[in-house]
Amino acid sequence: MRCPFCGNVDTQVKDSRPAEDHVAIRRRRFCPSCGGRFTTYERVQLRDLVVIKSNGRREDFDRDKLERSVRIALQKRPVEPDRIDQMISGIVRRLESMGETDIKSTTIGEIVMETLARIDTVAYVRFASVYKNFQAADDFDKFVSELRPGESAPE
Repeated sequence: MRCPFCGNVDTQVKDSRPAEDHVAIRRRRFCPSCGGRFTTYERVQLRDLVVIKSNGRREDFDRDKLERSVRIALQKRPVEPDRIDQMISGIVRRLESMGETDIKSTTIGEIVMETLARIDTVAYVRFASVYKNFQAADDFDKFVSELRPGESAPE
């Protein structure tokens, strides 16, 4: 593993342990050249996924991009970081086990929304506001009223 500080390719593993509910290995590394310490994560990747965007463009699936969007939705919410990591790993496993290498971005968005709805309603609404591209306050009102049982949408 190349040192992110000095570029040395001869780094040493000082500690390894399971991470993310035993779906990854966390390794603490040390660079003998510059003395830098850093952490890497090793995960099983079942298949290379390709995301098909709504405009038809294709791009490689980026776990970090998924993680960033979920963490933004959950920012300042009472959800433990370990729970967020488990959620992201669960979404990725679900996508990889679908049997397809090409996955529509809408499918990914729906899976994320479904998962967030079970964890935190506020994060669910935050994510939905971006995913569904709300343009006005009325869009929020309609969406939130659909969340409340027994309440009809405003006219």
